Amino acid sequence: MRGAVLVAALLLVGGCNRTHTAPEEPRTTTGFPKADRPVAPVVSSQWSTEPDRDRLNEAEAVMAAARVRKGMTVADLGAGEGYYTIRLAARVGKDGRVLAEDIVPAYRDQLAERINREQLDNVSVKLGHPADPGLPAHSFDRIFMVHMYHEIAEPYEFLWRMRPALADEGQVVVVDADRPTERHGTPPKLLDCEFGAVGYTLVKRVPMPQAGGYLALYKATGPRPAPNAMHACKP
Repeated sequence: MRGAVLVAALLLVGGCNRTHTAPEEPRTTTGFPKADRPVAPVVSSQWSTEPDRDRLNEAEAVMAAARVRKGMTVADLGAGEGYYTIRLAARVGKDGRVLAEDIVPAYRDQLAERINREQLDNVSVKLGHPADPGLPAHSFDRIFMVHMYHEIAEPYEFLWRMRPALADEGQVVVVDADRPTERHGTPPKLLDCEFGAVGYTLVKRVPMPQAGGYLALYKATGPRPAPNAMHACKP
């Protein structure tokens, strides 16, 4: 009987000393945190029709707010049918460059045909990858992400790999709607948090009703954090 009591006491003490660890944060195979919010599917190569967007003066308002000037080198990520690509090409002029990129091969091919048809010699078109835009380092004065950020499945890795592509004083231009990501938008606080996790700082955010939401500008500040030092933001 005494032995049974001793065993029970040891089990009780062992139970009291047992430590409970929090579950590890979900991470990608490359070590980045996984997005802790829904990711919207890619559903179309266009957000609205080009004539409707021009009637609202969308591109001109966005490019003015982003201070796009002649001679700049600009990337248009998630370019789709090329609404911004075409207008950015005119804005930066013959001495500037535009790189248009999309992860959907059919969209990339259609845009390449359009660029060739309209003989835009200052535009290049390439196929991107979901977690890595594959942009050359120290190359871009502005990187545009218009109504596409909520469709990036691995935002932390994507922003981390994109960051070295910014030139000195380069900025990332995000245009999105203030609504949940599953409804094809990104709440501004969530956007600030996810960019901040990768070492970007908000330069300014302005309402952009012409584009159905807001415009936010970010710059890279400080050292780029290690993937395992980053943590996912809550929506």
